[in-house]
Amino acid sequence: MGCPIAGALEYVGDWWTLLIMRDALDGFTRFDEFERNLGIAPTMLTRRLRTLVESGLLERRRYSQSPPRYEYVITDKGRDLSPVLIALYAWGRKHAGADAPAVVLTDRDTGEEIVPGLVDQHSGRPLSAVDLAFLAGPGADHPMRERLDPELRAERRRRATDKESE
Repeated sequence: MGCPIAGALEYVGDWWTLLIMRDALDGFTRFDEFERNLGIAPTMLTRRLRTLVESGLLERRRYSQSPPRYEYVITDKGRDLSPVLIALYAWGRKHAGADAPAVVLTDRDTGEEIVPGLVDQHSGRPLSAVDLAFLAGPGADHPMRERLDPELRAERRRRATDKESE
């Protein structure tokens, strides 16, 4: 599709994958640990782990010769998924969480709770306060350029606004 969001979802488009990556980022590496933490069927877990290894998010390493046993170690590419999971955590705390959360994000050194937020690195402004727009990049094909055309987007928004006011 040419969109970075669609490309990312090719890697992590189902919730089991994100939960496995959450646990891998937390230091879990063994099949039985993932299975116990997630309550996932072994066949489903095997498929998901294979996909994560093939996509380069995890590396499969043997830790026992007899019997042969493997662990799944997070790669740099997998570690780069951390901000995405933290953003999902923050959204979930705000919109899908309970009054008394079962999980709290903390600074490992100080133990203080972290309240994550995404900011523009240039201005320091929270992204929620910035009027964002996706624009076609240099590699965009014609359908992508048409979809992201600012004038066509403005027209779509006007239509949506007109329908709301009816």
